[in-house]
Amino acid sequence: MKIGMLTSGGDCQGLNAALRGVAKALYNGLGNKVRLYGIRDGYRGLIEGDYHEMCERDFSDILTVGGTILGTSRQPFKEMRKAEGDSEETRLEKMLKTIKTAGFDCLVILGGNGTHKTANLLAQHGVNVVTLPKTIDNDLWGTEVTFGFQSAVDIATTVIDSIHSTAFSHSRVFIVEVMGHKAGWLTLYAGIASGADIIVIPEIPYSIKAIAQAIEKREKSGKRFSILAVAEGAISKEEAEMSKKERKALREQLPYPSVSYRIADELKALTGQEIRVTIPGHYQRGGAPCPADRLLTSRLGAAAAELIRDGRFGNMVAVQNNRIVPVPLSEVAGKLKTVPPDSDIVQAARDLGLSMGD
Repeated sequence: MKIGMLTSGGDCQGLNAALRGVAKALYNGLGNKVRLYGIRDGYRGLIEGDYHEMCERDFSDILTVGGTILGTSRQPFKEMRKAEGDSEETRLEKMLKTIKTAGFDCLVILGGNGTHKTANLLAQHGVNVVTLPKTIDNDLWGTEVTFGFQSAVDIATTVIDSIHSTAFSHSRVFIVEVMGHKAGWLTLYAGIASGADIIVIPEIPYSIKAIAQAIEKREKSGKRFSILAVAEGAISKEEAEMSKKERKALREQLPYPSVSYRIADELKALTGQEIRVTIPGHYQRGGAPCPADRLLTSRLGAAAAELIRDGRFGNMVAVQNNRIVPVPLSEVAGKLKTVPPDSDIVQAARDLGLSMGD
């Protein structure tokens, strides 16, 4: 059996651990009946026919290594049916051609939302596909948790933890901008875990006046500082009433590099306090996977190998009720898992006295 493996989209902790999990389980289950091929830089490698055969040794000592040994790239789903350059072939047609030429019996694909839309497209065209859920945003439909998420939570939490002492020392308001364009899982988890005072996520549009009032309330109670955990995709209540096009046009007119600087400027005008912004950025994606992600990727990898051995293609391996189960790609593709504003974890944050910025 010839199996092609690729990692697609943004990188995160646990990609190598997941590749290792799949490979070890396949080698242990099928022995020399399986041949694994690494496809370089995600779907780009599939489009361009850039792949190479791998061996068991290639998957040794990578459990704790960050990034991806195969490389990755972003190939937008909306471009898959379009011709590239002077070629008359679409990207989809080129991928199908590579799969046929290489003789792949199955593809193992690791990725997030966009990756799964393309994986489902390939499955619809007769390709045997098994996927693993990867994203630090934890916003992939059908699974309770994605690998990379817990590692990113650990890093974001550490960043906010480290801000506490300098915020206290200088009696300042600090904003820590956490990754998450459309979903606030990472900001919410890290904000609660680090003891942030105000958490702002895309699913709960913020009121700058409400945030200012929360800061002033802390100041009146004798608190020397306030820390805001703000998702990069946070939007104001006014923006929530706009169309996506109107909101984009507004943001382009503003002089701020990100939403945190806008909030900082507006809060300074309302409170008179000194505001500082910290943006850990891609630091949240880097480094070794935490033990929880190493365990998760090992379980997901073993489950993916089992699906391949059983010929149960067209599925993503997912976590539901702490069990690894197959979920049809057709149910996953194109769906986003966002934070329900009325969820128990949001209510827990409110019960603890945290402001959600609204």
